Amino acid sequence: MKEIINIKNLQASADGKNILKGIDLQINEGEVHLVMGPNGAGKSTLANVLMGHPNYHVDGGEVSFFDKDLLEMKVDERAKAGLFLSFQYPEEVPGITVENFLKTSIKEKTGMLPMTTRFRKQAHQIMDKLDMKHEYLNRYLNQGFSGGEKKKNEILQMAMLKPRLAILDETDSGLDIDAIRSVYENLTELVSENNSMLIITHYNKILDYIKPDFVHVLVDGKIVKSGTIEIANEIDTKGFESYK
Repeated sequence: MKEIINIKNLQASADGKNILKGIDLQINEGEVHLVMGPNGAGKSTLANVLMGHPNYHVDGGEVSFFDKDLLEMKVDERAKAGLFLSFQYPEEVPGITVENFLKTSIKEKTGMLPMTTRFRKQAHQIMDKLDMKHEYLNRYLNQGFSGGEKKKNEILQMAMLKPRLAILDETDSGLDIDAIRSVYENLTELVSENNSMLIITHYNKILDYIKPDFVHVLVDGKIVKSGTIEIANEIDTKGFESYK
């Protein structure tokens, strides 16, 4: 099983505040990892640092992505290499349709602009599974979308771009139960032996629809425990107090 990403003693800060205090995590092809933790633990910081958000400063540690130094790569280089981040709060982009955004993204990653007929057929199939109307392809990116629609659009992007490692930052927030089922049941179909997924959440209900291979508890900037889905079940009954 090939290693996709290996994080060693990752430390990061924002606005002079230490947030990540030594993260160690390895993800191999075909694996689904779940990161759980209380608010303010550093879950979203981890996602943003891996994607190269400029507001976060790496203070120490190493991150290799397919044996390359991820921390030395620009944001677009990380995306082209196969890293994808589904945002907790997706931005609205007036003037750019969902279809144009996706086509341009695919071209930047593959070097080829997809054929319209084939592109739409594939997009429509994914949108049907996500209970999204086809007309959303013609709308401006996330403009006027509800919270749930924005999250579904993130999953549409992920399905079309086929990343090697997809990081989902609290995709379940802002979704009702039906939307959570629709999103997470389809996520399982997007994991293959060649890619992997890192899901960040504090909502145990998603475990009804997706079964992670590993669960990690992140508290105060560190992963304090790793194991199987039983950890998530334990948190569901006892909360995070015993880990603080």
